[in-house]
Parts: sequence; C-alpha cells; structure tokens
Amino acid sequence: MHHAAARRVLAPLIILIGLLAAPVIAGADQDAPELDDLFTALQSGELSFGEAKGIEVRIWGHWMDAESAGGDILMKDGLQAMSEHDLARAEESFTALTGLLPDYAEGWNKRATVRYHMGKYGASLDDIERTLALEPRHFGAMSGLGLVHDALGDRESAAAAYAKALELNPYMPSIAQRLGILRQQMEEKKI
Repeated sequence: MHHAAARRVLAPLIILIGLLAAPVIAGADQDAPELDDLFTALQSGELSFGEAKGIEVRIWGHWMDAESAGGDILMKDGLQAMSEHDLARAEESFTALTGLLPDYAEGWNKRATVRYHMGKYGASLDDIERTLALEPRHFGAMSGLGLVHDALGDRESAAAAYAKALELNPYMPSIAQRLGILRQQMEEKKI
C-alpha cells in the first residue's frame, strides 16, 4: 500500500519534469561542455531554490535536444502522447527514437518513464540503465530508478537511488521527502 501511495505522489512529478523540460535550447546537446559548469553550480549548495530550478531547466534543455530533426519530431510526438496519457503511442515514439539515436540518453529516459507508468518495471530498469550509461549525472533517471525500486518494494535500492539523485541535484524536495519516509520505515523495521 505504501508503494502505491508513493507512486501516486511521485509519478506525476516525473511526468511534470519531463513535460516542463520540453523546451529545447537550440544547439544544445547532452555532451555540451556547459553541462559540467551547470552541474558544478547545481551541486554547490549555494543557490536559491529559484536559481537551482533555472539551472535545472538549462540542463534539461541540453538533454532534450536530440540534435536531429527526426529525433526532435519523435521526442515531440512522444511528449504529446504522454500529455494525452496515450502511453502505447508514447512508447512507440520513444522506441523509434532510441532506434534512430541509440546514443541519445533522453530517448531512453523518456521510454523508461513511459514503461514505468505502464507497469513494465523490468523494461523500465533496462532503459534507466542505458540512460545512466550514457549520462551518469541524469538525476531524472536516477529518481526514476528510485521510483521503480519503490514500486517493486525494494526500499533499500529505492533509498540508495533517491540519495544518489539528490547528490546529483539536491533541489528535488519531493525526492528528499520520499527518501526521508523510506529511511524512517527502514529504521522502524529494524526496531
């Protein structure tokens, strides 16, 4: 029951992050040198919440840019399908995107998100693994890893993933809240 409640609370957040990140920064890409500076600033602990969210939007802008007209079309179609709750169509779009651009981390991350919402947890884990292999700093994928483990009832793995996501981006209050709840539940179980 706790897993269903966590999913109801956190799942819309993951969709919202993906949809808010939809604006693409022209010329950006997942390997842009600017990302190093953005992550350094994000992890500095010296930002206001608003400043951190501005940096987060810039990071997502880099991640969202497929750097290919065909890739951008598939991304937009998948995001539109997600916003319409047409998960089958979204999965098809993101599958086509990962086939077209297998080294594009955000294509894998978006498909992982869709598969999570479809209850295809094993497939979602596979896509998250691929995302993190391509972009190890992907706090969205790491948060998603926590959500999948949470849904599967693996509190320890969920907590570890949430903690890592917060190392990558300490400005995710709902993830911090869920991590606190999980840690409390694990501590109570020990007593």
